[in-house]
Amino acid sequence: MDVMTAPLDVLVVGAGPTGLALATQLRAYDTPFRIVDRSLDRAQESRAPAIQPRTLEMLAGPGVTDDLVDRGSTAVRLQLHLRGRVLHVPVFDVGCDDSPYPFLLFLPQSETEAVLAERLAERSVTVERGTELLSAEPRDGIVTCRLRHRDGGEETVRARYVVGCDGAHSTVRTQAGIGFQGYSYPQTFLLADLEVDGLEPGAAHTFMTADGLLFFFPLGTPATWRMIAMHPPGAPAEEVTLTLLQRLADDWATDRLTLRDPVWMTSFRLHNRGATQYRKGPFFLAGDAAHIHSPAGGQGMNTGIQDALNLGWKLAHVCRGAAPEDLLETYEAERAPVGHGVRRLTDRAFTVGTNNHPALRLARSHLAPRFAPLLLRTTGLRARLFRTVSELGIHYRRSPASSTGPHRPSAGPRAGDRLPDRPAGLQRRTSGPGYHLLLAGPAHHWTPAPLTHGLVSVHHLGADSPWPGIAHALVRPDGYVGYVARGTDLTDLWAYLDRWLRPLPVR
Repeated sequence: MDVMTAPLDVLVVGAGPTGLALATQLRAYDTPFRIVDRSLDRAQESRAPAIQPRTLEMLAGPGVTDDLVDRGSTAVRLQLHLRGRVLHVPVFDVGCDDSPYPFLLFLPQSETEAVLAERLAERSVTVERGTELLSAEPRDGIVTCRLRHRDGGEETVRARYVVGCDGAHSTVRTQAGIGFQGYSYPQTFLLADLEVDGLEPGAAHTFMTADGLLFFFPLGTPATWRMIAMHPPGAPAEEVTLTLLQRLADDWATDRLTLRDPVWMTSFRLHNRGATQYRKGPFFLAGDAAHIHSPAGGQGMNTGIQDALNLGWKLAHVCRGAAPEDLLETYEAERAPVGHGVRRLTDRAFTVGTNNHPALRLARSHLAPRFAPLLLRTTGLRARLFRTVSELGIHYRRSPASSTGPHRPSAGPRAGDRLPDRPAGLQRRTSGPGYHLLLAGPAHHWTPAPLTHGLVSVHHLGADSPWPGIAHALVRPDGYVGYVARGTDLTDLWAYLDRWLRPLPVR
């Protein structure tokens, strides 16, 4: 039977990590929403096995980071197996000293989803599984959506906004008429969760050969190891079996490895594609619905979660009338360049690691063993690399929502930059919902309190702040600096608040 429901603010389609993160943030702001997914259950495969430092920082606001860290492993090392030698690669030993999470957290995606789903359940949110979006038609400011439930019954839902977190084959993207441009890589990859005898535990292992790369990542569950290997170039396609995987390990690994007890085996192709728009009217795309790419660097799930946490607070503010509709335009302006950058970076890394060109085969087999140790000893280069991979270097300096006062501080984070955790604990102090006004410098310069607004919390930092001298900065709900200026003149801050917040602050 078709039942017409009352309009809601947001319909979230897709309950993977991206959709669950979005739902968690919407719930923190008490935004009316529903989250649906056509799958009957969460993914049981491990899929994305790692969470980057910046993702952990951003999830601290919704209050799930501690649970993730408790379930995952922060002590995983990286071993690079080259011809004739094994390099122990430090992970995030430099470049992450301004983060409370200076590590790569290894945790199966299934566990990440479980933590997010449990947090939603604690807040009385039901993930509606077995519910498929059939159509979505916008008209007069409302999107009319047809849903089909697991029992075959259909329902009409009306929503102000629809967010597609529904993966590479996104129904929301199709309904919105948004293109998905890019290309497929010619290589076929093999993947398995299994047990491996002969690997040092507590480490991620990469075997680099002329033919390509072989990876083993520690999982813990549903099996101890995740194996990823490229199907040998020119070899005939065949069913993924333990025999095939063992043959690859014998040919490519420098150590004698015994593979056994596979939980899951499959083959897959990789793509590099991006949505031509992240927003079209009332439709938004996030995660794999907006961008797919090689898993090189472990950034796919992380980028999707950060898409969601960029969008969630903006939707919440607009829906409650606390911000102008223009705020939603900043989502694409900020996240599309990030998606483009990740696709470009992973494509280069993927090409170097897998392309069958003679020069690249030579580089992997002969040059890498010689020069990799020298490059790894270059602290500055390693710091820049880790800053990029960890996504701590993401900024929105060109966003229309990033503004600097007439006098910019001589040092410290700029408008659009992520707020560093300096002094230690600053990110936790500013992780609650809403904006946070930071006042740096002696307290007598800021008496009486300069601001009274329900969406802005005020923090007196004194001399212990990311900015030297007397300065003030407004930190957005997602932990990025929206406005910063030197001195105590708040004239331009008032203008910024007038532009991006409703109701107007009381002066």
